[in-house]
Amino acid sequence: MMTRVWVVLIVFATIMGVISGRIPEVSIAITKGASGAVELILSIIGIMCLWSGIMRVLSESGLASKIARMMRPVLKLLFRNAANDQEALELISGNITANLLGLANAATPIGLKAADRLQKISGGKEASDELITFIVINTASIQLIPTTVAAVRSMLGSAKPYDILPAVWLSSSISVTAGLTAAFLFRKLAKRKKNRK
Repeated sequence: MMTRVWVVLIVFATIMGVISGRIPEVSIAITKGASGAVELILSIIGIMCLWSGIMRVLSESGLASKIARMMRPVLKLLFRNAANDQEALELISGNITANLLGLANAATPIGLKAADRLQKISGGKEASDELITFIVINTASIQLIPTTVAAVRSMLGSAKPYDILPAVWLSSSISVTAGLTAAFLFRKLAKRKKNRK
């Protein structure tokens, strides 16, 4: 789907460039955009490697399991069927910790493992309530420190890359609350429909 969107945007930009007689500007913009993307990627590789390494150290040192124990009361409320599975709790807490630190790329592999574990625990072919809840939390991505965004802002010349913290805290809290509320309501609705049948 996204491939089609990008193709449409590129074709539309090219057509508009021809119509307005500004093809040279379109060509320059394409070249600048491509080189800018490469520079951006190279500039954030270091910080992503650093935080991915920190997440690995947390896991290897046993701190991940300690974090999982601290988060267990909250995780038990959200993931009742997985509450007694130590591996699932460690993966979920690792993913949430990475998201709290704004490390989306570090959170993704842990999140995939956590989703796989939750699916195995449920034993069904359809997504379980716990898996849906986890995906909602992961997608909403509540953040305390938006590391990646701050790195990008710093690279682009921001004097205060972390001055977005209040906005990030507010928006991510609202998105997680809204997501979990919607998941809870849809779960109740689905159960009512099953009971009627």
